[in-house]
Amino acid sequence: MPDKSTREEFFPEVYEIVKQIPFGKVLTYGGVARLAGRPQYSRMVGQAMFNAPADLHLPCHRVVNHKGGIAPNWPEQKELLIEEGVTFKKNGCVDMKKHRWNTELLLE
Repeated sequence: MPDKSTREEFFPEVYEIVKQIPFGKVLTYGGVARLAGRPQYSRMVGQAMFNAPADLHLPCHRVVNHKGGIAPNWPEQKELLIEEGVTFKKNGCVDMKKHRWNTELLLE
């Protein structure tokens, strides 16, 4: 587990990335971690989302797991995504082919 100073440095980076996810798009925890330059920290992205200060008004609902799965104990997440036009497959996961935010240009 990364130490407190790493979290204090990493969480704000995560929040800056999440702010940029466009309306109607999603990004995976791993995608956020890669953009932050720490691809091994995808679980820590989840911690950052859970601990995000409400006053930042982050679109945390746009962060999903690698399969497009949403948080199991947050039913509002799906509602918020649907309101943005995000579609789901029969298995309940976001249709990642349609809605994954293409960050390739950001990584160059």
